[in-house]
Amino acid sequence: MGFVRATSDRGLNANLWDLVAEPCDDQGQLLAFLVDRVMGILRRDLPGCSVSVAAPLVSLEALKAQGFLIDPSGIRAMSFRLRY
Repeated sequence: MGFVRATSDRGLNANLWDLVAEPCDDQGQLLAFLVDRVMGILRRDLPGCSVSVAAPLVSLEALKAQGFLIDPSGIRAMSFRLRY
């Protein structure tokens, strides 16, 4: 089981959130499938849109296979995890 959520301003930017997959033997393949599917939808519906993603280390290979770059041109993102 896996999940990814996409949001967009319907213009220049889209973001992928909550990219997760159930830990299993095929976790990398499931993450690759999710990224491939959501990117296909974004390319179809929002061609030319810039896409960013915050994702766990386990998903890096799936993202690199889709052309994502880590910190392109020195751009860095920050996040803050709320503790309950």
